[in-house]
Amino acid sequence: MANAMRLELWFDYSCPYAYLASTQAVALAARGGAELAWKPFLLGGVFRANGTPQNLSNVLSPQKAKHNLLDLHRWAALFDVPFNGFPSGHPYRTVEALRATLLVGVDPRVVHGFFRAYWIDGRAPSEPAVLREVLSAAGHDAGRVLARLEEPALKDDLRARTDEAIALGIFGAPAWVVRTPAASAEPRAPLLFWGQDRLEFVERALAGWVPRAG
Repeated sequence: MANAMRLELWFDYSCPYAYLASTQAVALAARGGAELAWKPFLLGGVFRANGTPQNLSNVLSPQKAKHNLLDLHRWAALFDVPFNGFPSGHPYRTVEALRATLLVGVDPRVVHGFFRAYWIDGRAPSEPAVLREVLSAAGHDAGRVLARLEEPALKDDLRARTDEAIALGIFGAPAWVVRTPAASAEPRAPLLFWGQDRLEFVERALAGWVPRAG
């Protein structure tokens, strides 16, 4: 698919909307004939760079928080995927899960496994037991991966990806980035869309649509 459009899904496991988006990414890319790239980044780092509170639910009015939760359940029903609400320990630490994801080459099976652990099973993805279970279920040597989680180069890789997200203008998750093929005769700037509710925009962009304001 060297000459295909490229669809990037930028995500952190701590975001329920990113989980919902992850359930649609493969089919969305296939409909658009696009190459799909999973792009992990540290949402907390983006929030710090933009002066955004680390736990957004703490700054919502009770009415809006109640509606947001209802909205999440509605989206899950629309997508026909499971969703069990916010775990009691939310937001869980995700940095080790993200590093593990990078170490296994951003294996989609691992991505889906960590999302399932967080938003379906309500478990902290960076706990050693969860890391082992998700990695092993995807066919990886969990012990070898866990032994490398503190490597400086790995930490730098995650920071660099987070910096790249900031440079792209990403301010939250999920973020979709649509890129034209590298060999395109009419290259254009990457198009950024935010949210699991922008799938129609993304699909149109993969078909060549360019928003007037973009």
